[in-house]
Amino acid sequence: MKIEEGNLITQLRKKNEKALDYVIDYYGWIIKSIVFKHLYNLKSVQDECINDILLGIWNNIGSFDENKSEFKNWVAGIAKFKSIDYKRKYLKGLAYENIDDLDISVEDTTYEALIKNELSDDINEMLNCLNEKDKDLFYKLYVEEKEINNVSEETGLKRDVIYNRLSRGKKKIQKLFNFAESRGL
Repeated sequence: MKIEEGNLITQLRKKNEKALDYVIDYYGWIIKSIVFKHLYNLKSVQDECINDILLGIWNNIGSFDENKSEFKNWVAGIAKFKSIDYKRKYLKGLAYENIDDLDISVEDTTYEALIKNELSDDINEMLNCLNEKDKDLFYKLYVEEKEINNVSEETGLKRDVIYNRLSRGKKKIQKLFNFAESRGL
């Protein structure tokens, strides 16, 4: 069966490997450009990240809804969030390395600072659509990785209120992200 834009989603859901080849051929440029944008200074993990993005598309095609967004926007979203995850993993790996094994130089510190700044810029860009209180919640829970109970104690908000704010915030971010992607921004 010939894979085309019209039967791509159906064939991906049927786990037709030719459909994944079609994704690579016609949407690979989107994936690569997003990965290179976010991981331009981590060349050693770019290929691995691209493979994880393709695996994510393959495994999660069931959650794609044609009525909510275009396939290319969905692919771009997976690529962006996987790239950000790879940056986080890299930064966590730096935090847990044995100091005796490190060759400390000025260049290494600059490199780490550059990656942290880039990640911080990406996070701030995503959270700009939220009010300050919601930004603070997202930052504490997803960047600082604090427990929900600790955040509840710090902010004085009940867990249910925090979950509601997070849910609304995620919807705002997703809506903005889908809008920006559809405009080619």
